[in-house]
Amino acid sequence: MDLTPYVDNLRHELAVAADAGGDEARALAERLTAPLESATRLTLLNALSAAMSEVTRELAPGSVDVRLRGLDPEFVVTPPPAPEPFLEAQVPVAAPAAPATPSPPADADDGAMARINFRLPAHLKARAEDAAAAEGLSVNAWLVRAVSTALDGGERVSPPGRGKESGGRGFTGWVR
Repeated sequence: MDLTPYVDNLRHELAVAADAGGDEARALAERLTAPLESATRLTLLNALSAAMSEVTRELAPGSVDVRLRGLDPEFVVTPPPAPEPFLEAQVPVAAPAAPATPSPPADADDGAMARINFRLPAHLKARAEDAAAAEGLSVNAWLVRAVSTALDGGERVSPPGRGKESGGRGFTGWVR
């Protein structure tokens, strides 16, 4: 971004104002032009940096940075990372014998809540909504119960051929 037109406009406005004050004012304006040019550039750069900070907050996890190239600022946009496609493993899992009963959290009496952002692929979101509706729960309540069950001793089902029965050499987790 070229700041020269803005600095030239300031010079012109200062010269017009000085003309109204006579020769002394014109001489003073000429002496002040060089220091004011630097101050103007710095002020404009600070304003642009503040504006890009606000844009970055809205664009997170992407960002917009202002870099100085010579006398002129340059904008560097870093877009948010593109979501990687989610491939669900098609592994047969044994159905649980009975629906899991929700276990109350250990600190259920304190009433404190925390908010998180949770992003699901569209096909999993639809399945979670269907499961919640089938149990007469909101998606949020269903997810809270699922997380609570998983963390408070919910039983995990290992895919066939993995785990202790195959010598403990199986792997679980995500790979990128």
